[in-house]
Amino acid sequence: MALAVVLRTAGSTYRKPGACMLIARDGRFAGLLSGGCLEGDLRDHAARVIDSGGSTLVRYDMRGPDDLLWGLGSGCEGAMDILLARVGPAEGWQPLEALATAHAREESFAFGLELPRGTDAAAGTQVVLDPRDDPGLFVVRIAPPPHVLLLGGGPDALPVAELARFLGWRLSVADHRSAYCAPGRFPGSTRVIACRADELARHCDLSRVDAAVVMSHHMDSDRAYLAALAACAVPYVGLLGPQPRRERLLAELGELAAPLHSRLRAPIGLDIGAQSPRTIALAIAAEIQATLAGRDGRLFTSIINK
Repeated sequence: MALAVVLRTAGSTYRKPGACMLIARDGRFAGLLSGGCLEGDLRDHAARVIDSGGSTLVRYDMRGPDDLLWGLGSGCEGAMDILLARVGPAEGWQPLEALATAHAREESFAFGLELPRGTDAAAGTQVVLDPRDDPGLFVVRIAPPPHVLLLGGGPDALPVAELARFLGWRLSVADHRSAYCAPGRFPGSTRVIACRADELARHCDLSRVDAAVVMSHHMDSDRAYLAALAACAVPYVGLLGPQPRRERLLAELGELAAPLHSRLRAPIGLDIGAQSPRTIALAIAAEIQATLAGRDGRLFTSIINK
């Protein structure tokens, strides 16, 4: 196969430096580096790299009117440098197996690509080589997908789980009710934890959780879940339910709730007018994504008035 890695970008681009895509000899691929504008052409380059070995640098410049006439006609107003390298047992270094192992262990992973000559940065480009790295080496760092923990496995947890699976997130569900922990009720890769709320920390390593959604609809359980989350550093804690319920739970926790104040999202979710279980799940997933990415969920631009 061929590994395609974005080295640098300028202007408006779909993906940014460090983004990766894997392309097979028969044209199948995993990942996207553009909205579909470049992938067809990249497949042709990838086939040649797979046949010949080594690596090659492919440059796309979609800025200005020339792109509409002589280029790919995308009108994206951006430029990308993409390194294509053959990967597999014949190359010896074989990063894919090590990457799969790191993914299974929920660990970060990094690998280096030697840059072809002549890939020095041009004016106006975004250079992504880390100053600590060898200037002739491009280091790709890949973090594991977020680990989301649903605390409560009721019917409204199912669409949240479906969205988490669609987004490629790692998912765990905890509940004290056996009916909600039945095998096969959640997507196949979900870890289901059957335990009482006050035993959560014994059954789940909360230090490896990125976002927790408290949604058991049971006051005693939710209070115990919040107490456990207050004692750890999970970056996102969402609580389902209205504001008065939140205030009652926090009052009952007293001083134990203090560490939660900067992390707690309650009522949970972005304000997108959600009313059905699926749209509420969408609002929750969108807020988790925004929070973990350090964003606030605002519109990119205001509506254009005509």
